[in-house]
Amino acid sequence: MAGPVKYMKEVVKEGKRIRWPKRDQLIPAIVVVIAIAAFAAIFLSLEDLTAGTLIEQLKKAFGK
Repeated sequence: MAGPVKYMKEVVKEGKRIRWPKRDQLIPAIVVVIAIAAFAAIFLSLEDLTAGTLIEQLKKAFGK
């Protein structure tokens, strides 16, 4: 059982050595990530809707 315990101790040790970003750096980064995710979600939804419509039109055109 020393393996998992040692691993967790090393994880905590590494976590303490990380230089976490300050709030003034973190908030703009979060806003950018949310904006990119929202843009990607909207773009992919529109692309899916367009592809679905195109497939339905092709099915109607070829009788299936």
